[in-house]
This record gives sequence, structure tokens and C-alpha cells, in this order.
Amino acid sequence: MVCHGSGRLSDDLASRYNSPFAVETATFTLKNSDVVAEATRSLFDVVRQYRESYDVYGTKMSFEWEQLQDEGHSVFDGGENARRMECPDTDAQLIPEIAHFTKREKIDDPNHVSFLQGAGHGGSHPHLVQEFVAAIVEGRESAVDAHLAANYTCAGICAHESAMNGGKRIQIPDFE
Repeated sequence: MVCHGSGRLSDDLASRYNSPFAVETATFTLKNSDVVAEATRSLFDVVRQYRESYDVYGTKMSFEWEQLQDEGHSVFDGGENARRMECPDTDAQLIPEIAHFTKREKIDDPNHVSFLQGAGHGGSHPHLVQEFVAAIVEGRESAVDAHLAANYTCAGICAHESAMNGGKRIQIPDFE
């Protein structure tokens, strides 16, 4: 995989996050496949809404994560046919104590500007927490075990390493 950094963070953010880049864009060649995945991370010092997403393109159907908050995702299902869609909220699958974390909430903090927070990565965080705790309580392996978690996490770490080294090609370790 290779990753390139773009733009510059302010000095205070660059020192806090150990990165000079406002944007990092990585391409990953998927193992045993002719598919290349792309991931772009832009958090600060970029004039656009925050976005963490993915797009999937196939010969029979494609999916694009919403470009603008609350505009809906796009599904392409042959030819030029396209439609907007909303992914259903899955809070009903969670225990009541954490179900509301799948939604954005307005945070009023006297030390910060009021803002919307929550529903990290599309509301997946509470599902990961519930699965982890349930695996411990039930004495079983978690669906996201150490090897899978390491593979997911390492991709981002290696992407940043590549960007910090001018787009140098990095081999991502396989933790299986």
C-alpha cells in the first residue's frame, strides 16, 4: 500500500497528532484480488465536513457513502439507475444502556462550542463494545479477535508511515 499526505495542519495540531498533514490518502491492494481500496482521512484544517466512509464499486451494483451529512448514501443498481438510501439504525439490537450511542447527540459543554457528537463510524462503536463485553461474559472468543483487530488497525498505522515517508510502499503485516 501507499499513502500520500496533503496540505498542512496548524503547528498545535501537527504536534498533538504527530502528523503535518491535513489529509492522508491511501490505496491498498487487497490480498488475492485485483481490487484496490482507497481510504482518505481528513480531520482538521480542511474546508469540508468530517467524513469517514467507504465506497464499493461492482459490475452489478455500487454503493457510495454520503458525501454530505444527512443527505443519504447512494446505491447504483445497473446502468445509470441511482437512488439515495438511509441505512437503518440498529440500536434495537443493543442493550438499552448503550443503544442511544448509535445516534448523534447535541453536546452542550460550557468549555467548548456546542456540537454534535456520537454515532462514531456510522454507529458501530456501541456494537463493538457490546460484542466485546458479551464475549467475556459468555466465555467465548469475540467476533473481532486480536488478529482481526490488529489487521484493521495496522492498515491505518502503515498508511501513516507511508505518508510520513513520502508515499513509500509499505507491506502490511498479516496477523492471521
